[in-house]
Amino acid sequence: MGSSEDHAYRLLNDYANGFMVSQVLFAACELGVFDLLAEAPGPLDVAAVAAGVGASAHGTELLLDICVSLKLLKVETRGGKASYRNTELSSDYLTTVSPTSQCSMLKYMGRTSYRCWGHLADAVREGRNQYLETFGVPAEELFTAIYRSDGERLQFMQALQEVWSVNGRSVLTAFDLSVFPLMCDLGGGAGALAKECMSLYPGCKITVFDIPEVVWTAKQHFSFQEEEHIDFQEGDFFKDPLPEADLYILARVLHDWADGKCSHLLERIYHTCKPGGGILVIESLLDEDRRGPLLTQLYSLNMLVQTEGQERTPTQYHMLLSSAGFRDFQFKKTGAIYDAILARK
Repeated sequence: MGSSEDHAYRLLNDYANGFMVSQVLFAACELGVFDLLAEAPGPLDVAAVAAGVGASAHGTELLLDICVSLKLLKVETRGGKASYRNTELSSDYLTTVSPTSQCSMLKYMGRTSYRCWGHLADAVREGRNQYLETFGVPAEELFTAIYRSDGERLQFMQALQEVWSVNGRSVLTAFDLSVFPLMCDLGGGAGALAKECMSLYPGCKITVFDIPEVVWTAKQHFSFQEEEHIDFQEGDFFKDPLPEADLYILARVLHDWADGKCSHLLERIYHTCKPGGGILVIESLLDEDRRGPLLTQLYSLNMLVQTEGQERTPTQYHMLLSSAGFRDFQFKKTGAIYDAILARK
């Protein structure tokens, strides 16, 4: 084969074997490899890592060496014996003690998202999510399926906590929100974005509004400082009265739902919102031609596999918001995974 064919074939193999790379990452997190190395006083050899994570020496060696190739670990060889330690990447994102840890999100992806993606062809054929086929859970009530057990609900909430530990600041500073003293984070989960909001805008007061099971889990498993002016209120934002606020935040909410449900929710927010108040929508925005960014396109396929919604373009969000009555539409690409949209009543 010529050089162009060689490159094309290598690219094909990179794509075809991509799932193996994901599983290496998921398995190393699941086994606790990065935490073990973070706690050790120095680099560890294969035997020590295998004993520490309760795995076979042969399997551990294979896993560790692939992690080195993926730049997740560094290796030092002395006297023919290899010892391993974390890289900056794994120290920052793959150890549970790090404030920017993404371990819960990766475990959620490995245990839930990955399994749903095994039914991607069926999702494309049928145009619906695959919870029933993957887990035997009916998905007529979407979040009953997503939160199908106490453990799964906690895992998902911890995962979102981690997402906002990395992405919260960029979306909350895309616009000056200090003009909104009273905020409400609809579907705000464990309050991670609310905490970030309080650190950036200490003069504001914020209410996290979510279903009763989520509020209970947040109070049981997540800590809050007394000085943080964060309240929790139970309710279903499609049906129950919404808290009064100057600004309503919808972070990774609208992408879960089809246009009809989005319009219904936005109309409810508009009718409750004070004159001059606003709505902040935080989502990963597609380019107007819908052919990028690649990560957002993949997220949109994930919405097909796991939810009722999709990722959207700025124009699509503009249409949804203006149809509900909102005006002064602005959006800002943050340069990170998530972007910000602000509109006013």
